[in-house]
Amino acid sequence: MSTTTASAPRGTYQVRTFGCQMNVHDSERLTGLLEDSGYVAAPQTADAKKGEVDVVVFNTCAVRENASNKLYGNLGALRAAKDANPGMQIAIGGCLAQKDRSTIVERAPWVDVVFGTHNIGSLPVLLDRARHNAEAQVEILESLEVFPSTLPTRRESTYAAWVSISVGCNNTCTFCIVPSLRGKEKDRRPGDVLAEVREVVDAGAIEVTLLGQNVNSYGVEFGDRGAFAKLLRACGEIEGLERVRFTSPHPAMFTDDVIEAMAETPTVMPQLHMPLQSGSDDVLRRMRRSYRSSRFLGILDRVRERIPEAAITTDIIVGFPGETEQDFQATLDVVEQSRFSSAFTFQYSIRPGTPAATMEGQIPKAVVQERYERLTALQDRITLEENQRLEQQVVEVLVAEGEGNRDRQTHRISGRARDHRLVHLALPEDLPAAERPRPGDLVTVTVTRAAPHYLIADSAEVPGRTWDQLDPAQFSVRRTRSGDAWEAGVQGIEPGGSCGSGQGASVPPGPVGLGMPSLRPR
Repeated sequence: MSTTTASAPRGTYQVRTFGCQMNVHDSERLTGLLEDSGYVAAPQTADAKKGEVDVVVFNTCAVRENASNKLYGNLGALRAAKDANPGMQIAIGGCLAQKDRSTIVERAPWVDVVFGTHNIGSLPVLLDRARHNAEAQVEILESLEVFPSTLPTRRESTYAAWVSISVGCNNTCTFCIVPSLRGKEKDRRPGDVLAEVREVVDAGAIEVTLLGQNVNSYGVEFGDRGAFAKLLRACGEIEGLERVRFTSPHPAMFTDDVIEAMAETPTVMPQLHMPLQSGSDDVLRRMRRSYRSSRFLGILDRVRERIPEAAITTDIIVGFPGETEQDFQATLDVVEQSRFSSAFTFQYSIRPGTPAATMEGQIPKAVVQERYERLTALQDRITLEENQRLEQQVVEVLVAEGEGNRDRQTHRISGRARDHRLVHLALPEDLPAAERPRPGDLVTVTVTRAAPHYLIADSAEVPGRTWDQLDPAQFSVRRTRSGDAWEAGVQGIEPGGSCGSGQGASVPPGPVGLGMPSLRPR
């Protein structure tokens, strides 16, 4: 939590985030650090390309093949602004910074600071040093010195919070560069994790997502293989916490004690993201994924036996080196059996520095594209069929901010059901403004129609009935502490409106990319 704030603003900032949830969480730390050092968020209308922002921070991803081109494209767009306003500072952090290091300054000499994944806490000092020395500062540490969760934070949301339980990864998947950039797994002590969860709940959050590169291997560093299941159960005992999620586990380490903890802890949501990557055992072996398709399907069977309503999502890579048509058919077969509620599907792309980048049997782009289209068509069908099973079912929706792109046109609001499906819901036409659900409030509705990637709940639209005459299953609102905190932040009643931060508005400035791909989930 932030403890100090400079008496006078030092300038405005903008943080632009690319990549996974861990990057989004790191950006919450970066914004907290900047505000703790006296910087203020730039107005949303500020244009960095016109020199209207004093500090621009790019928190980068190195997973996608085009990550480098995307970064340098953004940097090129800022060069003219930097020339016109030499006092403007540009900082590059995240996985691409850890990977490319001084190469960034060589290619873009107008960059002021480059920092890695292990030293995000150094950003304010590096900005000062670059300003004082009038030269770029590059600082890349090889190992973590300070766990990011001890740094000042400005939370992205009042009602839902990320809480990191570990950083780094001990796996050696041949397609993944993350372990070399994030380092070996380091686990936080359970007491520290639970203290942060209580802190964000006290600040208004009712939903927490536990984060780690491989959350279910949590405890390996301090020798307790059952630590993750124990952590889930302990979170369930925290008063005021209503929804617990986690991402992402690894099938090889996913044990039955975690399934039991999920099933027996009411606040752990009936949702599981379980990365498949491929349904072919031969491809899994070349990927160095230490499980096979039979084990993967067995996990899903056991989860559904104990939690029948669970929605299971996944990641799949198409066109991994050496993938044959038979291998791809095996993936289609596993997808058909798995009945995923959605899937993040990727076309394999070479990540320099990974073993797969130099493997024989790289698949032609046209072949990968054709297979990808077959896979997404299959998953689209399954997603729609699984969503249709929920028609006429009652769901509880946590109202969110910014989920529905067309809510203004449709006069709906949006949020996530307990199983994390996106729900667009109608409000009664005569609902008074004072009764309107706020982000962070919980709304009970009935699903009236399923679409391929979301659910529609127009059950509040009942001719001849006023809003207070509706059946609770058609429409009812439970106002929450989270909704109160969101409203207080908007009205400026309390300083902040960001759980666990005590600073600023509720959303970090600049675009935020949630999840690894730019592709939509299937």
